[in-house]
Amino acid sequence: MAVAPSPPVLGVLAHDLRWTIVSLLVAGDLRTGEIVARTGQAPSLVSYHLARLRDAGLVSVRRSTADGRDSYHTLDLDAIGDAVAGMASQIHPGLLAEAGVRPAGPTGPPTRILFICSGNSARSPMAEGWLNHFGGGRVTACSAGVSPGSLHPLAVAAMAEQGVDISGHRPTHFSEFADDSFTRVITLCDRARENCGELAREAAAVHWSIPNPAQAHPPDLDAFRVTTRELRTRIRYLLPVLTGT
Repeated sequence: MAVAPSPPVLGVLAHDLRWTIVSLLVAGDLRTGEIVARTGQAPSLVSYHLARLRDAGLVSVRRSTADGRDSYHTLDLDAIGDAVAGMASQIHPGLLAEAGVRPAGPTGPPTRILFICSGNSARSPMAEGWLNHFGGGRVTACSAGVSPGSLHPLAVAAMAEQGVDISGHRPTHFSEFADDSFTRVITLCDRARENCGELAREAAAVHWSIPNPAQAHPPDLDAFRVTTRELRTRIRYLLPVLTGT
């Protein structure tokens, strides 16, 4: 019986450094220098393996909107999931069903998440809306901004198309949450990450480098729909990490 060759992605993920990079990017987006620091590997070596991951469609890169000389690397969890599922089904179709076992839910204090972006006018209230929508009371999400503006009507419209109402959101400065405790703090734009002080540098903080749809050319509803879809995907993968289900 002829045996199909191993999936190309298997060779990509089998390398120890690439596996480490993927594991680091699971939590959030990182700059090249941060990956170098966390792996202890030479910058040229890290850059080479990041390029291999990008070529395989598993990682993407975006120029920082705060410091244009730097870039953030993002793991495509859907691509990883499809690749892993494809490998499992190629070995034995029953593996996919067996992988559906759910771990026990977490115990301890309530799960609270804080999303931060620059204006708390689009990305962070959209993320808050998605997590509260999917969380079903198991997770409480809040959001804030570095320089709060007004809630963008196109953010409200894009979320309303998905059945999530964020029209009652009140933009808030992140300092209002300085004394609160959160399971995780997630910055959604590069300027917020670099300008909200200790709140975004605590151990529970991660970063998602998401472009501001209000700065698209033009800033139309389609731009906000793209952001809505990206946030929905990220929240969908975040929720099992937070709840254990």
